[in-house]
Amino acid sequence: MNKYLQETKMLNFKHNSIQRLIMEKSWGNYDDFQKILQIYNFVRDDIVFGYNTDDTISASRVLNDGYGQCNTKGTLFMALLRAVGIPCRFHGFTIDKELQKGAMTGVIYRLAPQSIVHSWVEVLYKDQWYNMEGFILDNQYLKKLQEKFSDCQTSFCGYGAATDNFQNPQVEWNVNDTYIQKEGINHDFGVFNSPDEFFEKYQQQLTPLKKWIYQNIARKLMNRNIEKIRNESKK
Repeated sequence: MNKYLQETKMLNFKHNSIQRLIMEKSWGNYDDFQKILQIYNFVRDDIVFGYNTDDTISASRVLNDGYGQCNTKGTLFMALLRAVGIPCRFHGFTIDKELQKGAMTGVIYRLAPQSIVHSWVEVLYKDQWYNMEGFILDNQYLKKLQEKFSDCQTSFCGYGAATDNFQNPQVEWNVNDTYIQKEGINHDFGVFNSPDEFFEKYQQQLTPLKKWIYQNIARKLMNRNIEKIRNESKK
């Protein structure tokens, strides 16, 4: 079980900013259910949905950015869980790029690879593993997305979501699996002890030019599109 509690380069939970957050939130004082619930809700809603510079940034960097997507939010989630003694592991996939349509538009969407690296976190609670993916979209963004597409009552794919129950996806944790992008998965790489272990073997295949375009142009446009939806009611 120790392998599911270890600190790694990416899961750098001994970093001062992470330790300070845990102390401020008093997460170490809770029972295991509350530890998982409180950390899950924090990563889902306090770390808003958005695209970081790279999938392999550390947990402390995600915390500092204040936003993230499936892989980077997952890194922070795992680091926080391990810091308070909750075993967890990494499950790697790819998803179809259609899931990003809307957040990703125009030539940026056309240039994107068809399959995009994806992951969720598996958390051990009372001898059972739970799949945690529902933390990717913050509640404010998800609610605005549901309002924007209020006529969609069944499945939905786009803007960072891929679910068969768009108006009521399973994104709340109460000793259950949570999902918000599962329906977009097209390949399963299996389970890994850490994101470090996974990304040593699998990374998004981008040419140096496409990587530069993503980091310096595409992700900023995507984050702008997401923020526009999140703040639509404030106009």
